[in-house]
This record gives sequence, structure tokens and C-alpha cells, in this order.
Amino acid sequence: MPAFVGVVKLNSIGSSGVFHIGDVFAISPYSVAKTFAGAGSFNTGNGLSIYNYYSNTNTNDADLMDDSVVGNA
Repeated sequence: MPAFVGVVKLNSIGSSGVFHIGDVFAISPYSVAKTFAGAGSFNTGNGLSIYNYYSNTNTNDADLMDDSVVGNA
């Protein structure tokens, strides 16, 4: 079903990101990544004030495979 889209503000998009407006059946990733970061690392916006007094990021990940992209080419 078609939709009317108003104002869109796109600050940035990464090299493997997807920016899509409109009808779509499926969007499948071509790559996967695992990222570890502390509190407040991925906050985005205009005029943020973030106060993180204590941040602890545990990165113990014992599994061998989290996700695969087989068949998404």
C-alpha cells in the first residue's frame, strides 16, 4: 500500500546501511557484525546531554556463530 512520507532527516548512513522509503517485500543484510560498546555509545540526536557515571561492558561471548547471511546475495 503506498504511503505519503513527510520530511525526512538523514544525518548519516554507513557503508552497509539501508535507507529505504516506500514499498518493500524484504530487506536482507549482506554482512553481519558484532559490536560491543559502553553506556551512551550509540546515542544520536541533536543537543543530547548524557551522564553515565558507571559503565561496564562485558564481552565474554562463547558461541561460535551468531547469524549467517547465506542466501542473501
